[in-house]
Amino acid sequence: MVSFRRVTQSTAPSTETCHLDELNADQRRAAEHGPGPLLVIAGAGSGKTKTIVHRVVRLIETGVDPRRILLLTFSRRAAAEIARRVEQMAARLMGQQSIVVADALAGSGTFHAVGARLLREFAEEIGLDPSFTIHDREDSADLMNIARHELGYDKTETRFPTKGACLAIYSRVVNAEANIKDVLARAFPQYLGWVDELPKLFGAYVESKQAQGVLDYDDLLLYWARMMEEPSFAAAIAERYDHILVDEYQDTNLLQATILKALKPDGRGLAVVGDDAQSIYAFRAATVRNILDFPGGFDPPATVVTLARNYRSTQPILSAANAVIGLAPERFTKDLWTERKSGDLPRLVTVPDETAQAHYVADKILEGREAGTPLISQAVLFRTAHHSGPLEVEMVRRNIPFRKFGGLKFLDAAHVRDVLAVLRWVQNPRDRLAGFRALQLMRGVGPKAAASVLDLTAGFTGMAGLEGHVPPARAAEDWPAFLELVGRLSGHGAGWPTDMELVRTWYEPHLERLHEDAQPRLADLRQLEQIAAGFASREQFLTDLTLDPPDAVSDEAGVPRRDDDYVILSTIHSAKGQEYKRVFVLNAVDGCIPSDLGVGCSDDLEEERRLLYVAMTRAKDSLHLVMPHRFYVTQQAKAGDRHLFAARTRFIPKAILPLFESRAWAPAPPPDAAPKPRPAGKVDLGAKMRGMWR
Repeated sequence: MVSFRRVTQSTAPSTETCHLDELNADQRRAAEHGPGPLLVIAGAGSGKTKTIVHRVVRLIETGVDPRRILLLTFSRRAAAEIARRVEQMAARLMGQQSIVVADALAGSGTFHAVGARLLREFAEEIGLDPSFTIHDREDSADLMNIARHELGYDKTETRFPTKGACLAIYSRVVNAEANIKDVLARAFPQYLGWVDELPKLFGAYVESKQAQGVLDYDDLLLYWARMMEEPSFAAAIAERYDHILVDEYQDTNLLQATILKALKPDGRGLAVVGDDAQSIYAFRAATVRNILDFPGGFDPPATVVTLARNYRSTQPILSAANAVIGLAPERFTKDLWTERKSGDLPRLVTVPDETAQAHYVADKILEGREAGTPLISQAVLFRTAHHSGPLEVEMVRRNIPFRKFGGLKFLDAAHVRDVLAVLRWVQNPRDRLAGFRALQLMRGVGPKAAASVLDLTAGFTGMAGLEGHVPPARAAEDWPAFLELVGRLSGHGAGWPTDMELVRTWYEPHLERLHEDAQPRLADLRQLEQIAAGFASREQFLTDLTLDPPDAVSDEAGVPRRDDDYVILSTIHSAKGQEYKRVFVLNAVDGCIPSDLGVGCSDDLEEERRLLYVAMTRAKDSLHLVMPHRFYVTQQAKAGDRHLFAARTRFIPKAILPLFESRAWAPAPPPDAAPKPRPAGKVDLGAKMRGMWR
């Protein structure tokens, strides 16, 4: 093992610990903590990434081999950012040795990515085909639907859960490590009547995945956790890592906590960083209990270091946010503070309705721009994606460019899924769902013909069964090109990433036939080619793209704008981890925050409180919470009246109102119009109508 401490002393003896001087006292305590279990409660804007980076560098300085440090994050971008900053700091302190550090940390990543890598490595030992493919949520739902259909559950007398609901129930059972009855009672009470049928459906779904050599997103954690139940595998994997650092620990589910416990049973070398006040992903089966109960999970208990100094927001914003979260019944005590003083309190703005809310926000955004705040430094946050609808219309009317986050992902676009289906089917010929989609891209190939082709290839290795197949007459023209493509992709082509170009070239005429807006979709596929060029193999590309897809596509984003400055519109969930100079929060009223669907139990209600806290702590300089007095609610519509009166969110009770500036706002009335001209005299149009028939 390379002694990085010795290298540091010999190359820069006077700077061995100088990087720690950049930290405040609490950050430094976390960075210098020894091998015992550590929980860092990192408040919003408190420099948690900086603390993690310094801890990694400090471990390397003390002689820890960076290859034996595992960073687990919730996005590939977060892992890459931490690794980049570690490399930069290591370069400053260690010179050429920083290359070794960068290479070593390349094995870190998201829980799902690390799980996928381990499953491929041990595939043969655990009964998996090493060439397994990974289904995203939409493909998983489709496969669930096939099992649902084969069991006859699509023809039940009473309503059976949809494919999406079935997958959501299955995913919650797996990730929460709970039984179906408890999950249904807690999150899906409307489907309690199917408690006996759902296990049969899930069993058929699992058998179908195994027969086709595919895993779904949840399997990457489930297989990893079950593998760690075997002592020999647990010992072999755990022995690789002296230190494991986990970012955003409040977003972990019970399955992830089980994996960590198996890797570090006594907690030695385990450090987790997170904030219980920002635990907002219960719909993904994340549980705040993981972080609340972490200290007591070890003997002796884990050390807790709290980072309460905020480097982002002004003190009035923090005081208001502290007051909101301070009313939570259970939390780690933490009041954020800062040296950024300001006399501007966050605003509580009452407006007449949603239309007035849109006018107010648009007005203030333009005012901010004129005062020197770029549009891209301003964000509008909302609880649910459809809440921004009236504002989007108003911003288009005023020619204010914006980009919205929290909608469809890149992989949800039909043309992208088509190309990936071809690649996935060639990669794993047993993946019937991918083959079913790929085959039907050709003219004359319908579901029945596609199924017969898949049945034919099932008895062969790879794609050999295609060579002697006689296609339907209507597909005869397209079949030779398809056969040539599959042959080249199966091992006779130019290799990766040229394979991506081959598929795109083959698909182009089908794209023009299937979609009227072929040009912007073609631009997406060329972008996909550029993404593909960054991966070493087709297998790695398909795996990583499924686990961490890009955010948007051109046919969703509309015509590209020449103005690079744009306002951010985002759901609160998608805004987590971001910061903006000016933040507007829409619909800060009961029924929206908290959502009328989020008040069923105390746990749900507390997560809604944390959502508001997360939204408020995104703001650096200016915060506006907008409250429409009257708003549109389609799910509660009644004939003749589609509006309801709303009350201020219950998370801002009267006791903490002095921490806000309360004001009412209404759009200015239109200027008096000039008198409209009137005709001279009168005319009896009724007589004219009668006269037509005389």
